[in-house]
Amino acid sequence: VRELHSSGEPRALLTLVVGRGYDLGALRAVGASLLAEIPEVIGVAANLHDGETPQVLGNETHVLAGAAEAEDRVGESVHLATFGSFVQAHRVQAARIHELLASHLGLARAADGTPRVLDLYAGSGAIALALAARGAELTCVEAFGPAAARIEKAAEACELPVRSIHSDVASALRVLQEKGERFDAVVANPPRRGIGPAAREWLARLGPPAIAYVSCDPDTLARDLDHLARLGYRCASAQPLDMIPLSDEVETVAILRRGPAPPAHVLFQDETAIFVEKSPHEPIAPKGDYAESLLARVRRLPNAAAAVPVHGMGVGTSGVALFARTPEHLEGWQRALDAAESRRVYLAATRGVLPTKGSITRDFSRGESADTTQPARTKYRRLAVFAGHGVARVMPESAPGARSDRTHQSRRHLASIGHPILGDERFGHAPTNRHFEEKYGLDRTFLHCVRVEVERPEGGGHLVVESPLSGDLQTVLERAGGPGTLRFLEQKNALGRSNSSIPPPPSIRPTPIVTVRDSSPNSSSEGRLLRPDLVGDEDDPRD
Repeated sequence: VRELHSSGEPRALLTLVVGRGYDLGALRAVGASLLAEIPEVIGVAANLHDGETPQVLGNETHVLAGAAEAEDRVGESVHLATFGSFVQAHRVQAARIHELLASHLGLARAADGTPRVLDLYAGSGAIALALAARGAELTCVEAFGPAAARIEKAAEACELPVRSIHSDVASALRVLQEKGERFDAVVANPPRRGIGPAAREWLARLGPPAIAYVSCDPDTLARDLDHLARLGYRCASAQPLDMIPLSDEVETVAILRRGPAPPAHVLFQDETAIFVEKSPHEPIAPKGDYAESLLARVRRLPNAAAAVPVHGMGVGTSGVALFARTPEHLEGWQRALDAAESRRVYLAATRGVLPTKGSITRDFSRGESADTTQPARTKYRRLAVFAGHGVARVMPESAPGARSDRTHQSRRHLASIGHPILGDERFGHAPTNRHFEEKYGLDRTFLHCVRVEVERPEGGGHLVVESPLSGDLQTVLERAGGPGTLRFLEQKNALGRSNSSIPPPPSIRPTPIVTVRDSSPNSSSEGRLLRPDLVGDEDDPRD
């Protein structure tokens, strides 16, 4: 039900969400009956839902009876409402959001020239029309066609400088950036799932001085602010507003200002190598449409201008990443990482429930020739079950003398046995991925390197570096499985720790590995230098 406030008594537009099998002719009779029986309803429509998405509304809407649109007022803004177009339910608080945006973006003060503002996820255009009434020139982006079409119509009636683009946000941002368009500020008011990864990348490339992010979900807001910070946009302020009194729904207006991207977070470093924390949505080296790379951030660290990556990681994967400080150190660390004594341990969430433990062996092509292959094996142990899916510790292996962790090895192996990693766009299950994005905020592959064990080159001792499970993945586990899932994994010492240690040589190292402090004068690490055992008492540390 879409309530309307313009003049006189409130009215409503009613949308019936139905499956595609319904007879529209019969529904038109229903619509006419509802108009006759309920005076407050001025229009009835049917929205066809295909059942394959957790979203409430489908992409196809048919007017059954009455009005197809009507004026609606939020604060000083008058827009044209239609079936399925978004609007804030609490109109007084919505008007306050308009005032906050105008104030923070400088639109409440006189300015030289006309500020240009880009409004993303514009909905009915309430925010855009309110800002245009305060002297800004607005460009709106809205994926819902009927709403996008009515934004310019309402602006024309009010004689306001507003243009509308019917497009998904990522595509629109890409076109605007490639055309070289510039904006003084961007307003983003996304649905609960937040701003998509591709849209965040293109938003950073567009390069506005300020971004106003209006969020209805603190979890996805935190996830997106983390990514935007790495792209050079720091949160300057955040104002919560109670949008639905007597409920736990809170809206937040976050103001982001442009600045330098932060350097990489160091987990451990010495004179030859740097172990850093790789974030999601970040390629190891510069790549295609990505505005930033981990390599660029590593090279901003002291004495790391010549750093080079030792191994690859997928863009959506997070966790421990290893860089040689100079190209001269690269070969030694590559040999060390590929040695039989070394291993990388990942935490993955898989579709469905994996068997308790097992190994998957599958040959991979070697180089560019599909005729030449080499064996590779991935071992796994299921640690927990949440929402009908599994959490597993995954350890990729390869043939002796071959490069460890072949491209997408763990992802390909798990998909081959019918348990792809959640969020994996390439090898995963698309409907499940959409469900986890819409409901739990998972917008990337659920794969995190929690631990790297390696024998340092030239007999430098055994090194263990761990990275705690990233916040966005912890949020997914908590939202889907409850806090008990995280507590259980914590008890299994499966979430990683932000610490590093150099235990004694393997010949005198006890099992399980004891906690040891780093005694090397040329090494440094952040966080506590205490490392609990990776596995539970019932597990073999090398299994």
